[in-house]
Amino acid sequence: MGALDHLSHIFDCSSGHSKLKKRKQLQTVEIKIKIDCEGCERKVRRSVEGMKGVTSVEVSPKQNKLTVVGYVDPEKVVARVAHRTGKKAELWPYVPYDVVAHPYAPGVYDKKAPAGYVRNAEDAQVSQLARASSTEVRYTTAFSDENPTACVVM
Repeated sequence: MGALDHLSHIFDCSSGHSKLKKRKQLQTVEIKIKIDCEGCERKVRRSVEGMKGVTSVEVSPKQNKLTVVGYVDPEKVVARVAHRTGKKAELWPYVPYDVVAHPYAPGVYDKKAPAGYVRNAEDAQVSQLARASSTEVRYTTAFSDENPTACVVM
């Protein structure tokens, strides 16, 4: 059936008069929101449960994390949670510790991050900071002629 649908779209003679609805893809939206108690947890869960396209909602109070799975727009979910709860909500800014090359770089390491996570370093400047503060750079400049604190044994 998929091949016939594809061919019918190719040979369509309506020249764009009919509006085709673009289907949303199934997405997992992770949101960082402060959850203090069970009442806050219930409030956060109910803020997105009635939303059109949501298939499942999971709340992790220890990580201050809300996970929504469904055919939804991430920005709309964040806006709805922030409006309904009155709390500050943002997309989940953390990635697992193993994914980042230099997890203890100044722009990446975050004390407030949950265990096993560091801040996402998509920014080019943060990546440069990570490389500049690594031990590799210190080893290469230790024996440089231009370095005043270089090894004098050479």
